[in-house]
Amino acid sequence: MKFRWSCADSNTALAAQLSQDLNISPLFAQCLLNRGLDNAGTISRFLDPRLKYLADPFLIPGMDRAVERLFQARQNGEPIVIFGDYDVDGISATAILIEVLSALGCKVESYLPHRLEEGYGLSRIAVENCFQKHGRKVVLAVDCGSTSVESIQWLQEQCCDVIVLDHHQVSCPAPTPVALVNPQLAAADQPSFRELCSAGLAFKLAHALMKRGRQLGLRPAFEYDLRGLLDLAALATIADVVPLVGENRILVSAGLARLNQTSRCGLLALMEVAQIASDVTGYEAGFQLAPRLNAAGRLENAQQALNLLLSNQIDEARGIARQLDGQNRQRQRIERGILEQALKRARTRADAGADFVIVDGQSPWHIGVVGIVAARLLQEFYRPVIIFGGDGEKWRGSGRSIEGFDLAQALRDCNELLLGHGGHAMAAGLSIRPDNVGLFRERINSLAKESLKAEQLQPSLRLDAQANLSDLTLERLAELDKLQQTGIGNPPVQFFARNLSFHRPPRRMGQENQHAKFWVSDGHTVRESVWWNAREAALPEGSFDLAFVPQLNQFNGTRSVQLRVLDWRPAAQM
Repeated sequence: MKFRWSCADSNTALAAQLSQDLNISPLFAQCLLNRGLDNAGTISRFLDPRLKYLADPFLIPGMDRAVERLFQARQNGEPIVIFGDYDVDGISATAILIEVLSALGCKVESYLPHRLEEGYGLSRIAVENCFQKHGRKVVLAVDCGSTSVESIQWLQEQCCDVIVLDHHQVSCPAPTPVALVNPQLAAADQPSFRELCSAGLAFKLAHALMKRGRQLGLRPAFEYDLRGLLDLAALATIADVVPLVGENRILVSAGLARLNQTSRCGLLALMEVAQIASDVTGYEAGFQLAPRLNAAGRLENAQQALNLLLSNQIDEARGIARQLDGQNRQRQRIERGILEQALKRARTRADAGADFVIVDGQSPWHIGVVGIVAARLLQEFYRPVIIFGGDGEKWRGSGRSIEGFDLAQALRDCNELLLGHGGHAMAAGLSIRPDNVGLFRERINSLAKESLKAEQLQPSLRLDAQANLSDLTLERLAELDKLQQTGIGNPPVQFFARNLSFHRPPRRMGQENQHAKFWVSDGHTVRESVWWNAREAALPEGSFDLAFVPQLNQFNGTRSVQLRVLDWRPAAQM
């Protein structure tokens, strides 16, 4: 797939000034400017994220009321039911709250909905089942509840006080729990906690409880060491793909350090089955640990994943971890089968001119993997995708979107065709009657055509700056590495170089010749380049520009700079 190259506007004068003031390279200074960091103070905090920079948790809307009600429950001995979600964020947030509230002497129980039988979040059937199991108590809904108007009202009618701790968009009208703790309700000028995931919010709630307890002189119970929760907060923040800036960057930086020293039996066992031999980075957290924790909730019930995180017996944890690993393999097999069908249907049925949004579904498709399949189709066709699965009179779906199309808002505009929905601009869940799928496809495509231009359906390749090959040294790589962890809001560094040619003829690699390696030159400097999964891509010819990610290559004890190729174009293009 070819890209639209989009290079950030350069600010040579300011980059030069930052370079001089901070003793950094102009290239690195430009990368910082591209991320909205334009003064020494903000840059210092960004490059050296510290827990002390976390904002006062009571600045989050609803936090004060939530803390007050939880303190009342603690004082009166009222049991607190934590109603979680079945993904990594919901499971981790539930584990954090169980640990903290138990340590503070609260009576704590938990309930995780069954994806297949109860659906997402505070569905009516889930809250009724929860109430039947636990009775009249304080319900702390985490990672869900921001759109659950009717279910929260029903719980209140049963004399249950509900606290919602969630980061998803809030419905209109909003639910009316005792406390709605949601950073989406914060003013735009508030500190950078607006993008926290629910596990990050659980950490903030724990912080608020500790702070209030110490203000009231309730020691030693309120001297709990919150740093022990950072491994779960970081894992969930990475897994939930929230922007890695502001408070999220602090939690991930401190949390990954904690994760690599964790004594949590569940995480140690999970690392064993994932065969992680080196330090855990964002990659291992997001692509090796998180999928195994997610597998339980995708196929059955997430309770075993929660049991793993709370386990304090290594043998027990190893048994659960092996079970989750097996479920993840099963999930992969199911996913491959559905993805193959969905790709075939999309390639034969999709009309690129008419289908700005791909909407598809079949009753046999497993609802636990439709979100992953939607994400894969988005990568293939680069347009919003919604995939349904299920059976009977109710299908459940999951959607993924692209820049420029707010999926959550679009679903609100299709509200009368849906049984339920919720989520973010870029990802959302929904349910529908099968006979409404055709009308829904027409409606959401009409909305997409109103807000998207045809060129937005071609992926944009964001580039930080033009770089000379001679700029790309081992010293420069070490400097650029200070931007880690990268993700949404802090993307990996990507450069381009102009007027290159082959220093040696390119060669194909891999069992199916799917990769390519070549050495490029700008007439002065030569750099090794690798293009992974370039099976169907034409290799450059003549003089060309190259878009790439600079990376460290270590081979036979030798360290060198290597370019991971993203795209190329003829050098004549501007």
